[in-house]
Amino acid sequence: MTDMQMPDRFDRPSAISFLGYAAAVVIILWSFAGAGFSIDKVVSAPPRFADFMDRAFPPNMAPDVLARLGGKMVETLQIALAGAVIGVILSLPIALLAARGLIAGPVVNQILRNVLGFIRAVPDIAWALVFVVAVGLGPFAGMLAIAVDTIGFCGRFFADDMEAVEKGPSESLTATGARRLDVVACATIPAAAPAFVSTSLFALEKAVRSSTILGLVGAGGIGIELKVGFDLFDYPTAMTVILMIAVVVIGIEQLSGWVRTKIIGEQR
Repeated sequence: MTDMQMPDRFDRPSAISFLGYAAAVVIILWSFAGAGFSIDKVVSAPPRFADFMDRAFPPNMAPDVLARLGGKMVETLQIALAGAVIGVILSLPIALLAARGLIAGPVVNQILRNVLGFIRAVPDIAWALVFVVAVGLGPFAGMLAIAVDTIGFCGRFFADDMEAVEKGPSESLTATGARRLDVVACATIPAAAPAFVSTSLFALEKAVRSSTILGLVGAGGIGIELKVGFDLFDYPTAMTVILMIAVVVIGIEQLSGWVRTKIIGEQR
């Protein structure tokens, strides 16, 4: 019989690991300092938030206000849907060229992946500002911003989805002498189609959430009503806008989740 000993809870870190942990702690503390973290503000925030909630409730449910906000919410959904559809459609050919080992060579793959990375790195509200300058104020600028943002999102994931499909059918078609484009059209894209649909639904959810704030920079939608409500200290109307956004976004997410579940169930 050998003595049974409990293992050490933590291994003793090496000197290099210890320095790494210490550096991480210093960076985190530095980040808190740069972000203006303040205990006094944390303590004073709850009473101010309670005061805002007291002034914001009950929300403004006047028929004329609901009609105006409802029209802006419909416009928001139109921006999101139109932008997402355009972005998804344009993402597919870009993803075909960005996916490794399909149609284009490694140089083109890397260039397009860098372009998609750049698009994702720029926030959607920044794209909205760019298009407001380019095409003027209004929902068209918001639609273009959503479309570009969707290309960055879907283009990368579509490429990854096509790279991850089972290679057997593609190799079989290649062995029969089929061209690369035929292999992609007949084997790769059909195999990746369920993933395309799932990613597209996620993109639509993202587009709806993004489109609700594009109005803050003049790109159409209900965001401008939220800004005006706070600027005029009309907190009941601002709360109505917040509640409308929450209901619509949650509803879209629930619908999207149900569709994805149906797709996965049918594939099984």
